[in-house]
Amino acid sequence: MTVLVTTQAEHWRPAISAISVGIADHQVLIRAGLRGVLQSDERIVVVGEAGDRASLVDLLGRHRPEVLLVDADLPGTDGASTAKLVRRHAPATKVIMLASPGSGDLLFPALRAGAAGFLFKNSESAELVAGVRAVAAGQATLSPAAARHLVDRFVGVPTERADQARRRVRLLTERERDVLTHLANGTANAGIARALHLSEGSVKAYVSRLLTKLGCDNRVQAALIARDAAPEGF
Repeated sequence: MTVLVTTQAEHWRPAISAISVGIADHQVLIRAGLRGVLQSDERIVVVGEAGDRASLVDLLGRHRPEVLLVDADLPGTDGASTAKLVRRHAPATKVIMLASPGSGDLLFPALRAGAAGFLFKNSESAELVAGVRAVAAGQATLSPAAARHLVDRFVGVPTERADQARRRVRLLTERERDVLTHLANGTANAGIARALHLSEGSVKAYVSRLLTKLGCDNRVQAALIARDAAPEGF
């Protein structure tokens, strides 16, 4: 078993404005590189690291980070199973999956299972930092390469899945469907508010209600349902 490595004292608490982040990858050098990139941003603090499933559970129990960067091929689990594990042990922690280029097949199951983002390990440093900040703010993040792979998956959505998604979308009010349309296009709350002439507080309330009605944990899952229901747009 890989021993959990914490990078801060046990009694350390981040500043109110800091984003606490956990890193889980079986390669020590990868973890060190990610930690260095993230901590170059003063608004991000890495609170713990893990190298396998067991030490990840320990990390979640000790630190409950706001955001977790986790290898989609972490020993002892897989992307979808890891997302479910985090939901079980630390429901408030938002997951960003990391994968090697060419591992796009891991993307869809991980997002379906509740991951809030997916980045490839060759992403630029700025993209990594921006992704953490976006997910911490309640948005989603996909690297351009991951987004292209995801779009490809919606060519020829199976009829049964499309019908199921449409039934779920029909549970929404007209205004909630309007919000979902913008959400599915990757628009942040501020942009949705401007487009629909609403306050950001109202948009947050609509998003919360539509997530509940759709049975989703986050915006990514809602966007996937929207795309299943209407791949060409509502």
